Parts: sequence; structure tokens; C-alpha cells
Amino acid sequence: MKDLTRGSIVSHIVSMAPPIVVGMITIMICQLVDLYFVSGLGDAAVAGVAAAGNAGFLVNALMQMLGVGTVALVAHAVGRKDRDDANLVFNQAVVLSVLFGLLTLAGGLALSRPYMRAIAADEATIEAGTTYLLWFMPALALQFATQVMASALRATGIVRPSMLVQVLAVAINIALAPVLITGWGTGHALGVAGAGLASSIAVFIGVLMLLVYFLRRERYVAFHPAQWRPQLRQWKRILNVGLPAGGEFVMVFIIMAVGYYVLSIFGPAAQAGFGIGTRLLGLIQMPALAVALAAGPIAGQNFGAGNGARVRETFVKASLIATAVMIAFLIVAQFAPGLLLAGFSNDPETMAVASLFLRIISFNMVAQGLIFICSSMFQGLGNTTPVLWTSAMRVLTYSLPSVWLSTWPGFRMEHVWYLSIATTTLQAALSLWLLRREFRKRLAPPKEKAAELASPEPVVPLAREPA
Repeated sequence: MKDLTRGSIVSHIVSMAPPIVVGMITIMICQLVDLYFVSGLGDAAVAGVAAAGNAGFLVNALMQMLGVGTVALVAHAVGRKDRDDANLVFNQAVVLSVLFGLLTLAGGLALSRPYMRAIAADEATIEAGTTYLLWFMPALALQFATQVMASALRATGIVRPSMLVQVLAVAINIALAPVLITGWGTGHALGVAGAGLASSIAVFIGVLMLLVYFLRRERYVAFHPAQWRPQLRQWKRILNVGLPAGGEFVMVFIIMAVGYYVLSIFGPAAQAGFGIGTRLLGLIQMPALAVALAAGPIAGQNFGAGNGARVRETFVKASLIATAVMIAFLIVAQFAPGLLLAGFSNDPETMAVASLFLRIISFNMVAQGLIFICSSMFQGLGNTTPVLWTSAMRVLTYSLPSVWLSTWPGFRMEHVWYLSIATTTLQAALSLWLLRREFRKRLAPPKEKAAELASPEPVVPLAREPA
């Protein structure tokens, strides 16, 4: 366990963010590798895998419910030096991870094809996306266990073991992808099914590695079978914090689904370009998101310890770092989009769509970085409801106008991307305002201000009597 209530906040962020970003980037690279090898199967396969991958946002909503609730409550317990409560929250989250994993498997089997029929442009895309989802669903189900274990570690200030496991699992996925997709070395090409199967095998091995780490090395939070009996009160604690954050991912899913829907009139090449562009954008946003994820446990531990000044300082320092990172990547996206996109498709139309998307949407990056930081601060404070409000506002101001714009005779795909810039900026402004209000409500004023409020007149200390 690492005590985040002491020491330099910048040092804590700088030490925690790199392992987090490495883990996230490797996961994103894994998805891009799938797209890379699937691209040889045609635009329909790329569009199908990209659109099916968007369903992961919906499953990630459930993962966020568990992950955010676990991080916030365990971090608060660590800040209070209450190890018993930290372990109880962790073990009840493990039980929920098993339940949610089983629900994901059942839902995937029943809803994969109806989902693809709702958003895909043609029958070939529907078939490719459905096949990928069915083989990818075990990976999504197993990731609930990974999420809970990694979240508990992050709440205690430990991020390196999770990063190493993710890197190893992704390396396995990258090694398996060409073998299973294209039949390298075996002569048995599974196509898009191989992409999903490679991910499922890699995630399964990753879960096993994290289990071994917890059983052999982790000491602060640990598996206690006696605490696995369902306790509805603890489930309510976890979900009360996590549910709004999960709702935020549902909103992202809706926004992405609307994007695929309005682009369906331009054909599978446009959807394929959009899918590649969104994944690359997610990749270059990872460092700022990692800064935010590092800030959450720092804020949570200090909030649990009653140190409001360090919570505020965490927000300021994290915002400055994230903004600097986003500006750097904005420049890269503006001046070298072709370099980022190289090798992901041989179709000029697909690459043109992806390049145009990156150039326009990259202007969202600074605002998106501030949204990341605000979301993590709300999680650290244990109140994620404002995150849901701001996300819902963005859905309303983006999705409905996008569908309306798509009915115009002169509609072009970039119209919705310009709209995205406006709605993301609005969400960032609302998030900052709500976080400022939350600080005033939940954090004690600075000591100097509190002393002035309690004692308007100067306080003169009494002279001590000589012993």
C-alpha cells in the first residue's frame, strides 16, 4: 500500500501515470492490431469489427460501475486507515464481477446480431460484426475480474502489477492475432472470429496472472472467501458511487452508435474510416486519461483523510499536466495524421475519412482532458452523479442534432464532427462549474479562512506561566 496523503502530488501523478498509460495503450494497440490484420479481409470486415468493438463501451459501463465504486471506497478506507473496510469492499466487488460477467455472456449471445443489424450499413458488415462479438464476448466477461483487482490496487496507490499483466496479455493477443485471423503458420484462417478468440485467450491468461499476484504478493487487500456471501448494503455502497460513472459510458456508447448510424448513408468505407479514426484518437488521448486515473486515488485517499487542501491541489496539478499533454498531441494530429494512420487500410476513401476525422475532432482534446480530470475528481470525492449529468447533456446536444442534420439534402459527415467540438467544450465548462460547486460543499475551507470565519477578531495567545 502506498500512502498518497503525504509527499509531492506531482511526484505521485508522475510515478503512477506512466504504468497506467502503458497498460491502456497496450490495450488500445491490441484493438488496432485486430483492425490491422482484419483490414486484409475487406472494408466490411473492418467496419464490422469496429462497430462491434463499440459494444465494448456498453459493457465498459458495467465495468466502470464496479471499478469506480471500488477505487473510491477502497481509497477512502485507505485514507481513514480502515483496512477491514477496504477488504470488505474489495471482496464484495469480486462477487459482483462474477455476476456481471455472467450477465455479459448471456446478453452477448442474445443481442449481438440485433445490435449489428441496428447500426451496420450492409449484410456483410452485420455478419462480420456479429461473428467478432460472439468470439470477443468471453474477453469482455473476464475483464470484470481484471477491473476489480486492478481498481483495488490503484486505490492503494499500486499500479505497476496491473500494467505488467496488461502488457503481457496484450503481447499474447498480438502474437495470436495474425495466427488466428490470417492463419500464419497454421494454414487455418479464422478471419474475424480469430480476432475475437485471440482477445479472449489473452484476457483469460491475464486474469490468471493477476490472481497469482494477489495470492502470492498482495497483502493490504486480499481474497477472503468468508466475505464472499452477498451483502446488499455493500453492493449498494459500490453501485451508488459507480452507477453514475457507468452511465457516463452508456452515454459514450450512444454517441458512438449515433456516429455509426449517421455515417451508414455513406457506406462501409466511411464507417471503417470512422472506426479507425476513433480508435487512434482514443490512443493519443490515453496519456491525459492516465493522469486523470492517477489523480482519482490521490484525491480519494486525501478526501478520506479529511485533507481538502491536497484534494484541491491534486485537481490543479493534474489539470495542468493533462492540458500540456493534450496540446502536444493536438499538434501531432493536426500536422501528421497520415503518419498516425499509416498501414490500417489500403482503401483511399477509408483513409480520407479517418484523416479528416482526426484533423477535426482533435480540436476536442484539451476540453476532453479537463473532462477526464473532473470525472476522476468526482470519483475521488465519492459523488459521480455530476459526471452523469454532464454526459447526458452532451448526448442530448449531440445525438439529436446529428440525426436531424443527417436528413438535410447537403449533409456532409464533417457536420457532426464540428458539432462534437461544440458539445465537448460545453461539457467541459459544465464539468468545471459542477466540480467547483462540489469542492465548496464537500471540502473544508482552507485553515486560514476557517480561522477567520470562526474568530473575526485577532486571537492573541495567552502567555504561559513559568514552570
